[in-house]
Amino acid sequence: MGLRFSTRRSDQPLVRSVWTCTSSGVGEMTSVATPWCGLVFTQRDGRSWAGVTGPETATGTAPVPEDATFVGIDFAVGTSLRGMPIASLVDGGVDLPGTTRRSFRLAGSRWETPGPDDAEALVERLVRAGVVVRDPLVGEVLRGGRPEVSDRTLERRFRAATGLTRGAVRQIERAREAADMLAAGKGVADVVDALGYFDQPHLARALRRFIGRTATQLREGTGGALALDPAQPVTS
Repeated sequence: MGLRFSTRRSDQPLVRSVWTCTSSGVGEMTSVATPWCGLVFTQRDGRSWAGVTGPETATGTAPVPEDATFVGIDFAVGTSLRGMPIASLVDGGVDLPGTTRRSFRLAGSRWETPGPDDAEALVERLVRAGVVVRDPLVGEVLRGGRPEVSDRTLERRFRAATGLTRGAVRQIERAREAADMLAAGKGVADVVDALGYFDQPHLARALRRFIGRTATQLREGTGGALALDPAQPVTS
């Protein structure tokens, strides 16, 4: 019962991870904040759907179809799709019309629906077609670099590429890392020290805002189905 995730990291520079999931007896899950967008392919009762997911700035709840299977591609932060301004996807997403078990439509063309082993091949085709793009400035900033542009230009380009400010991306990624550590059994004080939170109440506020769980719930795996991370799912 619950959500059963399987995931792997990707060597494709524009792909963060590729995941699969099956649902059973869930109804709804708690979604968590994410600083990236992605593609999700769903199959249930012989029907197929595809959609583009956007960055999420806070936790929320999302319905989960019963007995469905999912294949997801999470893009690297700052990766976007031509014709879909990232700002329009923040805290939302887009359903792609005309999806079948074998193919889906994106950017005016039809593409083969991928399985988990075909995800990078699909992304490579989308990159060659100019459908998937990424501003190199974002990658440089996230690696700790300092591009030779003004702060104003840097922030403008970063936000145009990600839909979020640099500060928001840092806060979300830190809260997700904290949640992963707590779910893996790390102590609250250890997480505070390791990730540079001011104190435990500061961590608690971040978890409540971005994850939708307390530290105790994360450590105990309670609170219902939680899309914490495809790499570290927590289910009831």
